Amino acid sequence: MSMRVSRLRCGHRHMESAMRLVPLVAVAIIGLAATVASADPRWQREFPKTDFETTTVPIDEIVNVIPRDNIPAIDDPAMIPVGEKDGIGGREPVITVKIDGALPRAYPVRYLTWHEIANDEAGGVPFAVTFCPLCNSGPVFDRRLDGEVLSFGVSGKLRHSDMVMYDRETESWWQQAIGTGIVGVHAGAELTQLPAWMESWDEFRTRNPEGLVMAEPDWPRSYGQNPYVGYDSGRPWNRFYSGEMPPHGINPMMRVVRVGEQAWPFDRLQAEGAVSENGVTITWTAGQASALDGAVIARSKDVGTVRVRDASGKDLPHDVMFAFAYHAFFPEGEWMLGSS
Repeated sequence: MSMRVSRLRCGHRHMESAMRLVPLVAVAIIGLAATVASADPRWQREFPKTDFETTTVPIDEIVNVIPRDNIPAIDDPAMIPVGEKDGIGGREPVITVKIDGALPRAYPVRYLTWHEIANDEAGGVPFAVTFCPLCNSGPVFDRRLDGEVLSFGVSGKLRHSDMVMYDRETESWWQQAIGTGIVGVHAGAELTQLPAWMESWDEFRTRNPEGLVMAEPDWPRSYGQNPYVGYDSGRPWNRFYSGEMPPHGINPMMRVVRVGEQAWPFDRLQAEGAVSENGVTITWTAGQASALDGAVIARSKDVGTVRVRDASGKDLPHDVMFAFAYHAFFPEGEWMLGSS
């Protein structure tokens, strides 16, 4: 049932130009204070079309960090042939999207780190490639909802440390990690997640020599640099998350593979190499760099690549996220820890 919230007073305080702002977690790292969104009078000025009286989550769970669009989403990103792309380290992560009837596409995380959303279309399917560095979450969603094609931007808000997206058509707010509307006329709606996965640039271009890759956006950003140095090792700990820690003694910054409401920790996958259970087969291979470790992504530690398929070998929608984020959004979820 939707909860009713009081409409917020209008007001607005101009901030630095988007050209000079850094991504959300970098704001946390340099120590700027967050504002509890329910107390922030800028909401209605920033989002005049949003129905703030309709929500599916406690409104005070949403935290205001920076104004909308200060992290600029990319629309219709330029794509170039794989053979024409240089300047990306072989181990750097890319998000791979394969739509029937279209060439495979790679979206380098070196760009998504700074833009977080790419609204694109291939094979007649409009989709949004998303990446939240705070949660390492990178699902790809079909942008069609009830006959309407939505386009997404970065709201500058967080919930459970996860990016809150908004659609430009109704200015409803969406939880990025799970693709669910949480505020506005689309509160309670769910986007369809598409099969996509994160792998190294070498893996993608070796398998898809005729594929396409997102070209470098025309923005003044330090592409290839990581503004979240040491983040996936918990240095410093994420100040935007104050919820429960994962059970079973699992490190909150452990990567897990989420399929539905089940999660397989990376340490198990690394130890076993492949796991087949509950109709899901997950493989892990070394060779992909973390986007959230060293100052230069290409030289960061190896976290490996996972592929997730069903019994017939078909790719399944999934996400690779930090354990704390999985537990926040799926507190009753099933931890697939194996027999040990």
